[in-house]
Amino acid sequence: MDKQMFVRILNSEMELATGCTEPGAVALTAAEAGAALRKAGGTRVESVTVRASINIIKNAMSAGIPGTSYQGMDYAAAIGAVGGDPVHLLEVMNYVPREQMEEAAALVKAGKVKVEVAQVPQKLYVEVLVTSDGHTGRAVVRDLHTNVVLVEQDGVATLDKQHADPAAAGDSDVVTPEQIAEFLTVRSIWDYCTEELDPLHDPIDIIRSAVQVNTTISNEGLSKEYGLAIGRNLELNCRKGLMTRDLTTNAMVIASAGADARMAGAPVSVVANSGSGNQGITATMPVVATARWLDIDEEKMLRAVTLSNLIAIRIKAKFGRLSNLCGATVAATGAACGIAYLLGGGYHEVCCTIQNMVGNVTGMVCDGAKADCALKISTCVNAACQAAAMGVRGVRVQSTDGIVEHNVEYTLDNFATLSTHGTSDSVILDLMLNKHLPETE
Repeated sequence: MDKQMFVRILNSEMELATGCTEPGAVALTAAEAGAALRKAGGTRVESVTVRASINIIKNAMSAGIPGTSYQGMDYAAAIGAVGGDPVHLLEVMNYVPREQMEEAAALVKAGKVKVEVAQVPQKLYVEVLVTSDGHTGRAVVRDLHTNVVLVEQDGVATLDKQHADPAAAGDSDVVTPEQIAEFLTVRSIWDYCTEELDPLHDPIDIIRSAVQVNTTISNEGLSKEYGLAIGRNLELNCRKGLMTRDLTTNAMVIASAGADARMAGAPVSVVANSGSGNQGITATMPVVATARWLDIDEEKMLRAVTLSNLIAIRIKAKFGRLSNLCGATVAATGAACGIAYLLGGGYHEVCCTIQNMVGNVTGMVCDGAKADCALKISTCVNAACQAAAMGVRGVRVQSTDGIVEHNVEYTLDNFATLSTHGTSDSVILDLMLNKHLPETE
């Protein structure tokens, strides 16, 4: 077994981010464009034009900007262009001084930032053009949130990797979705996590970071009224006796609180999974919460968290980085596997758990990154705990039902097919952009 490949995949697909990763990708692209503009001789940014794929626009429309009261990709683009340093990748907005934040906000309010739909085949595509003093800077990010494929100064390319795949573009740590899909199976993930992995000594620092960092943002979400405050409201319902504080509710509280804080723009980092902070929280925190509820030792907890994140990565490799279906369903399927393992389940029981998740939560649409993502996460975590509890008893949705097949790999392939060929993103975005105005009473 190639243990190093598992570690490469974890390090490639899990990374630190602050705030929603789609505005983060926009800010990073804008930061690259802004840096190119300054090298070309531009000074104060005069205008910013963003062209992005439907999925990026959908997920960035309502997401909070960390440490500010702003939301949306126009602010993310302006902040990145005015004061972003691309070296910080998806945490680029964390390091922009307050004065430059205000300068960026003034650009938006003056109508100097334009957002357009890019008619491109990629679901993840961001292009930013910045102008100043007759000079231009332009940058493109594509396929992965931090995959910068083009940088131009005054129309002259200083970086051009548009025809290279991410793994061949100079970063040996990047693993492509195709490589992941070929390498990872539920069986290989199970064998690695339960037999080959030495959690206390193997180089899985990103898993340890996920536990620590994502616990911090969950605690932050419980400390204040962020967004819809799903985590705090669930906690309050338990105190009032409206809900029972059990293993399932505890996992829902912990996971949704992290998403509350993240979607509201709390200036707290998260370890993302497959380019999504919410998926990182959902794949990690229900498993951590379950381990702590059951008083399970650190070694087994780390095995379970690794299992969960790898299952989520395996599904996402075919599901797509961005999708018309909610990524919480994917991450919670991983979490369900980790929970089933903590409850004493073996490989067969974990497969049953996956079948239960696909038979239950499939079809939840992604209608953008926003406050109620925390509500969807709480729903998916509830389903994960139920799926695991059934799975460890050998109870599973049968292969005669719906899109579930006898082989768990075929079931996951069907799940991914719904993502890539199901509900149209353009229809979802059209509904989001053409809402009816509130009626006066």
